[in-house]
Amino acid sequence: MSVLVAFSVSPVGTGEDVGEIVAEAIRVVRASGLPNRTDAMFTTIEGESWDEVMAVVKAATEAVHARSPRTGLVLKLDWRDGVSGALDAKVATVDRLLGENGD
Repeated sequence: MSVLVAFSVSPVGTGEDVGEIVAEAIRVVRASGLPNRTDAMFTTIEGESWDEVMAVVKAATEAVHARSPRTGLVLKLDWRDGVSGALDAKVATVDRLLGENGD
């Protein structure tokens, strides 16, 4: 089974520069040992179970909330039985298709 979670956690009420606080969440994700990828808007993690990935999301959100009076969370989840390595496979499929189309 594969559970992919893309999430964005944001401190509210801490001013315009939030990178230092958001970095706390990314530290939690990277320390989890789960496959992950961070881009400008979301961090995506992959695990074998709902509980495994949601525990990391919760801990990352708590890390931000510890330094913020208010915290926002956006989450998208893809739960699929019989799949592993989806974090890389989905991107590889799109890259392959773009190459076949000459883009």
